[in-house]
Amino acid sequence: MSLATKLIGLLGLRKKDQVPYWLRISTKVPQCIYYFGPFDSPLEAKGSQAGYIEDLMEEEALGIHVELEQCWQPPELTICEEELF
Repeated sequence: MSLATKLIGLLGLRKKDQVPYWLRISTKVPQCIYYFGPFDSPLEAKGSQAGYIEDLMEEEALGIHVELEQCWQPPELTICEEELF
């Protein structure tokens, strides 16, 4: 989460009815889904995407796929193989 997003959240500047954006990053190995966010705009989310992918690549994750979603906070931020089935 960017410093700007943290400040906006702390100061309560986000419109209460504005649904935030999340990056949903799935990997084949390990078989996991990760949610990163919240972000105020698609541009902010895309600006953070490379860092998350780099971290996963350093962890030797394979089959990385990124999607942008607009939703309230997911119930789980990390869901791994044993939780997917």
